[in-house]
Amino acid sequence: MPNSKICGGLFDVEGRLEQIAEIEHRIAAPDFWNDQATAQKTMKQVAALKEPIAHLNGLKRRTEDYAVLISLAEESGDKELVTEATREGEALEKEVHQFELQILLSGKYDSFNAILTIHAGAGGTEAQDWAEMLQRMFMRWGEQHKYKVDVLDQLQGDEAGIKSVTLAIRGLYAYGFLRPEMGVHRLVRISPFDASGRRHTSFAAVEVMPEVEEDVDDIEIRPEDLRVDTYRASGAGGQHINKTESAIRITHMPTGIVVACQQERSQLQNRAVAMTMLRSKLVELKIEEQNKELAQVRGPQMEIAWGSQIRSYVFQPYTLVKDHRSGVEIGNVQAVMDGELDPFIYGYLEKRAKGELQR
Repeated sequence: MPNSKICGGLFDVEGRLEQIAEIEHRIAAPDFWNDQATAQKTMKQVAALKEPIAHLNGLKRRTEDYAVLISLAEESGDKELVTEATREGEALEKEVHQFELQILLSGKYDSFNAILTIHAGAGGTEAQDWAEMLQRMFMRWGEQHKYKVDVLDQLQGDEAGIKSVTLAIRGLYAYGFLRPEMGVHRLVRISPFDASGRRHTSFAAVEVMPEVEEDVDDIEIRPEDLRVDTYRASGAGGQHINKTESAIRITHMPTGIVVACQQERSQLQNRAVAMTMLRSKLVELKIEEQNKELAQVRGPQMEIAWGSQIRSYVFQPYTLVKDHRSGVEIGNVQAVMDGELDPFIYGYLEKRAKGELQR
């Protein structure tokens, strides 16, 4: 068994093993599967507890194999072995870094899938193009982490880009990793849409929610509080997508939250996805309310308001991406736009773990 505590005690192997043993004792009970819904939740819970331990054990085995490979390369002087050892060392370092990120996530919903929405700010075509660039960036990040990425809803821009898009990014800890991306993202560049070649500043807001597929504690959705509208979906999809009112828009009257889905072919499927989105928004609203209450207790200096600018992407006159919360800076703008977001995510999570950030 690897070290019981790593990352400053944030990951307690013994504590997890005790939790797993207690849950597996319940699973072994003869009447465990009588309540299917509760049983499924319990199975997901134990799987989430086991996964990091299995990952840690796998890293330990790879580290031992890597040590053997280095010894062989040093003894033989074989260039191919040296190259292989270097390549394995780089891959192992990247995976350890990813695991460090994962164990910094301890929130109730951190292990959930994520629903990420991008809204173009004021500025017309320039802002809408920026929103589409961010969509590509997050999709590339998801693909690099082997997450499944689906477009749930999208509103095209007037001339280029998008006005808004909602993505489902599905995989373990997707929400925990992506929640630091919530806020306003600022772009500074020479606009390709300006014939005079002037420099423009554009903004887009990113919203991140856990994907909640079933009712959770303290979240109740009453049918009488919903207004459901149907409409014809737009975009690719052939004749079917344009001739039937399969798209769904749901308004939650008490909060004013509006969700929409046109991804699926049937109205029933779109309604199910839209209800998941609504639950997710209500959960995120509850999280934000709790954060505001904590901020009031701690004092106004601790509050991080929704909508605050979290990161700047400068394309001209120099290239730099700077996160204004963690202070992390990267000069390779293209790498960031190609999905290299982990340094920002890790920087944020590390500062939060140290108590320097509260959200």
